[in-house]
Amino acid sequence: MAVSAWRPFLPLVWLGVAGLLALLMAVAIGSVAIPPADLWAVITGEGSSLHQTLVWELRAPRALAGFATGGLLAVAGALMQILLRNPLADPYVLGVSGGASVGALAAMLTGAGTFVLSGSAFGGALLSTFLVFGLAHGTGSWTPARLLLTGIVVASGWGAVITLMLAIGPTDKLPGMLYWLMGDLTYAQTPWPALVLLALVCLLVIPLGRSLNVLARGPLQAAALGVAVRPLEWTIYILASLLTALAVTTAGSIGFVGLVVPHMLRLVLGNDQRLILPACALAGGALLTLADTLARIVIAPEQLPVGVITALLGVPTFLVLLYRSR
Repeated sequence: MAVSAWRPFLPLVWLGVAGLLALLMAVAIGSVAIPPADLWAVITGEGSSLHQTLVWELRAPRALAGFATGGLLAVAGALMQILLRNPLADPYVLGVSGGASVGALAAMLTGAGTFVLSGSAFGGALLSTFLVFGLAHGTGSWTPARLLLTGIVVASGWGAVITLMLAIGPTDKLPGMLYWLMGDLTYAQTPWPALVLLALVCLLVIPLGRSLNVLARGPLQAAALGVAVRPLEWTIYILASLLTALAVTTAGSIGFVGLVVPHMLRLVLGNDQRLILPACALAGGALLTLADTLARIVIAPEQLPVGVITALLGVPTFLVLLYRSR
């Protein structure tokens, strides 16, 4: 009985293994490849000084930051899709990433520290969330077309603000700002805040799984079954904005992870949020880690922004979803 009760959660074990393999590939593959035996020596505290430096000082922090960022974006996308009952919802598509980017760029231009930058990105993401959801809802109900149109308009507005900030910004800061806007993990050397937040949010939303399952069927059904709809919706608003803000702060504006990962997992695992949300954290992390590894080696020794790889994957998926939702 106990084994059968845990069997539905076995996919999390496989996704965890996939995430670990993605991290090992990220630290082993690069302009200087590290064979498996040498990688094991480094992990056990041995190995050459070159390999030690490559793994612990350069590749491992970047890989962990990519894993955390992918998990944050995937969970944020899954939460937005629950709230809106729409598989097209995503922080990037709906302009939430754009709002966080504007907040972060404003902090960069003023020379603010990391804490202020994260807070500014969170404020921009929260403002964008309220704008998109509020305007799309209006006095009626959400529809896929209305939601997409509102998100595109808000995202375009943030794009104009970003262009203005780049036009008036100092010349010496422009290359770094432009590369960061395309989604870049080159300078992401502090993955621990994103990893801690990802773990805390997963621990928080798992007990809310039943309420989220009911809310996904609609607010009226959820209220009829005793769910406190408004506090739960506010919780989703704030969590999705916080996750997006920290992801943008860590790696810039990376699109479509929050769209592709939840949709693919629901096709395979069903729609139980107690399983989907932690699965999104693991699968999103593995996907972005692999995408960043590909971005590092595809035109080595030059590196592509990881946002280019995720866009090449996400745009066709978005178009397929849009076609199916007609």
